[in-house]
Amino acid sequence: MIPSTDRAAVPAVRPTVLPAIFRALISAAAVAGLVIECAYGSVPVVLSYFTIWTNILVAVVFGISAQRSLRRRPPLPALWTGGVLLFILITGLVFHLVLANHASPFNNADAIDRLTGAKAVSNQLLHTVTPIGALLDFVLLTAPRSLTARHALQWLAFPGAYLAFALIRGALLSPDVPSRYTYPFLDAAKYGYAEVAVNAVVLGIAFYALGLALVAADRHRPAPPRENRISSPAEGPLK
Repeated sequence: MIPSTDRAAVPAVRPTVLPAIFRALISAAAVAGLVIECAYGSVPVVLSYFTIWTNILVAVVFGISAQRSLRRRPPLPALWTGGVLLFILITGLVFHLVLANHASPFNNADAIDRLTGAKAVSNQLLHTVTPIGALLDFVLLTAPRSLTARHALQWLAFPGAYLAFALIRGALLSPDVPSRYTYPFLDAAKYGYAEVAVNAVVLGIAFYALGLALVAADRHRPAPPRENRISSPAEGPLK
């Protein structure tokens, strides 16, 4: 027990520190998942997955955001923070609705179900923990009205760059390489480029639609308590 006369001397956690702690934890979850994946697999193969690309962004952007929150500095541009949120949400949705879903024609559910130990932990960190953490940060700690429809178009550059990388990589690798195409719906050897192109267009439309939905949600959501954030609602590019 702390004597009543000394209780006032015990420092309380400043409200401005809480966003920094939460964002640091999200970054740490991404880093932990990435380290485990690299430790248990071939690094070049691991680094070829969209999940890994996105979680690297999560680790970097949330790490920087945590530092800026702690120092009460202006947050990163909304183009970056909103884009990372969209990419990691897409990662989580594609994993749970397509890859881990036994009803999906492109599923890897049996292989996912067989994961154990550290690999199972990293799988959950990269596909479940970081998407939920990023969404909670957006809802609870980030000032609204900073995203625009233009951002939704700009965000398409990232999945477009990954699509080009995945197809070029697959074309250059030998047909007997098991990880030649990183995702079943991008397997041009199995489905042909025409069907892969259709899959890419569908995914692109989904990316854009979810980006617009994110912008709309940002426009109409209430502001979180001021003590939980370091930025004020604004129409500008920063949040």
